[in-house]
Amino acid sequence: MKLIAIPGTSSDKSTNRTLIQYIQKKYGSQADIEILEIKDWPMFTKSQDTTLPDAVVEAADKIKAADGVIISTPEYNHSFPAALTSALGWLSYGIYPFVNKPVLIVGASYGRLGSSRAQAQLRAALNAEELQARKMPANEFLLDYSLDAFDDEGNLVYENKANELNEVFNNFCEYIDMSKNFEGKAAVVKNQDKFNWK
Repeated sequence: MKLIAIPGTSSDKSTNRTLIQYIQKKYGSQADIEILEIKDWPMFTKSQDTTLPDAVVEAADKIKAADGVIISTPEYNHSFPAALTSALGWLSYGIYPFVNKPVLIVGASYGRLGSSRAQAQLRAALNAEELQARKMPANEFLLDYSLDAFDDEGNLVYENKANELNEVFNNFCEYIDMSKNFEGKAAVVKNQDKFNWK
């Protein structure tokens, strides 16, 4: 199984990146998990020369080829950050790699809510016509008090959260397998053939 894991942050130091790195290491025997960084992408804007940044094109190709995507979102002011908004803008502007792609949303925050509001907003955003991701239902992973959640080797020290993540990840793998039954029943992005940057 091939998965793409996205730390939804522009920060060089983020517990959401640490969470993604932990997932990559912890479940490496179950899936080939590649971390896809968005922190160096330019902010989304209509291109003057009608081209996408190379990093966006490469990322879109990787997402299309993957069996599923994991997104870890921080929470800033009760919402997911601008860097992730911008990345989703690029990845839905004339290209549609997320359509029907199984997506698991996780997140970490310094406080007790574990990015719950940001995850709810991200779930709604992924419903957009140009995204239409297949978000795994009835599962969420909220890592609270994340500054103290990892040891020096990047291991998750909260035993209850480690057990919870095991269940969520295994459920996601099963969800991906179930989603394959819907192949050929793809959602349609209206007017995608008539897309024009102008």
